[in-house]
Amino acid sequence: MRGSRNDWRLHRPQRPAKPQVGLAWVGPVAMIAATAIGWFAFADAVGEEGDVAFSLFIGSVSILLMAWSNILSTRWRALEPFFGGLDKVYRWHRWLGALSVAAMWLHIQYVDDVEGIPGASEDIADAAEELAGLGETVLYVLIIASLIRWVPYRWWRQSHKLLIFPFATASWHFHTATKPYANDSLWGRWFQIIMVAGIIAWAYRVMWRDGVRRGRRYKVASVDSAGSAVTIDLVSSGRPLKWRAGQFVFVRVGSGALAEPHPFTVASVHVDGYIRLVVKSLGDWSEQLGSRVAVGDNVFVEGPYGRLHLFPKRATEVVWIAGGVGVTPFLAGSRVRKEGIVPHLFYAVRSRDDAPGLEELNAAAEAGRIIFHLHVSSEGTRLTDADLIATFGEDGLRDSHVVMCGPNALVRAMTQAVRELGAQHVHVEEFDMRTGIGPDLSREVDELVRSARSRVKHLG
Repeated sequence: MRGSRNDWRLHRPQRPAKPQVGLAWVGPVAMIAATAIGWFAFADAVGEEGDVAFSLFIGSVSILLMAWSNILSTRWRALEPFFGGLDKVYRWHRWLGALSVAAMWLHIQYVDDVEGIPGASEDIADAAEELAGLGETVLYVLIIASLIRWVPYRWWRQSHKLLIFPFATASWHFHTATKPYANDSLWGRWFQIIMVAGIIAWAYRVMWRDGVRRGRRYKVASVDSAGSAVTIDLVSSGRPLKWRAGQFVFVRVGSGALAEPHPFTVASVHVDGYIRLVVKSLGDWSEQLGSRVAVGDNVFVEGPYGRLHLFPKRATEVVWIAGGVGVTPFLAGSRVRKEGIVPHLFYAVRSRDDAPGLEELNAAAEAGRIIFHLHVSSEGTRLTDADLIATFGEDGLRDSHVVMCGPNALVRAMTQAVRELGAQHVHVEEFDMRTGIGPDLSREVDELVRSARSRVKHLG
């Protein structure tokens, strides 16, 4: 439970060297504007004492941020261009959730009697307020469970769905409370639309997509274990997904513990009805995958997602940097021949036995589709900034587009290195559905549960 010092550092995603352009600013600006505009609904609020207008406004901010957080959790692909990719969508999802808790706490500190138009009878309003108080307690407990990674991922994921309770109770309290405007006014309809949208978004994600329509059906065509990685080939059982190199999908396998969705980058070329996944054993889910998945098993695949552009427009030189299983998007890219561009691929691994796709990358290099740089730590060829300088020179990456995928330590080190070499366009797409502090005890808890079940069965 103590873990290491690094376990207790809050993970900070890497930022691009330059702010994102295009439509990536539209989503955040739209959410902030739609929330901030609510101030004008409460600016003239009157109460017995205290800053009533701020209290009501910050309460509405808490509820609207929770609603937006629910909407972002739907994984609606149409949202990706307006945030810069699904990884950015989920980053906003987490920040909005955290800010909503802070806003709720402030509302509780400033709340006071308000003079205005009742939203419901006094009895209903009082009952809604008491229910909202219970929801507040539940919210704090669930947020703590989200921040401390001691709680295994699959348990956290199930508990995370319960956040609808504090959101629904807070929304009901907001609707029934006394406010400067009537519920059937323009302001009343405005807040109602966003709150209802938040509830519909939760139902869509949790009840429809997680429970009914879980994705496209695929069958396992082959399973191959090599080192700590498992390569799985999937063949579509119906209408296949359409994707491009660099995108990822969410995969559900069978039932039970493996039925929870996990994201994996597609490592195959764009062939209809065929998907290849390379999975490294990093936790209890991936550790069980190789032994519990067999040829012919049904798998549900949802996606594709992501905006990792391996061959961006107007790029004259492309550099890929991969670590371990982070090579998967570049495996797909290495099979694509882009006229006028031959990417440099720097691949860092601990050992050759622990290097998925090594033969395919060597073949791609021989075919002239990539320039391959293999760095094996066990052989004394660890990837450093000196290797980049030797290849490109002191300022040789100024006109390059750099794409990275791999362990956080490697990404941090290489991000700093390429920026010092003049790189202006650095793309790092990270996808972590859960951030927090402390060690992940999923494996340990899973072993305890299996041991307890075995003892109970033995005693029975």
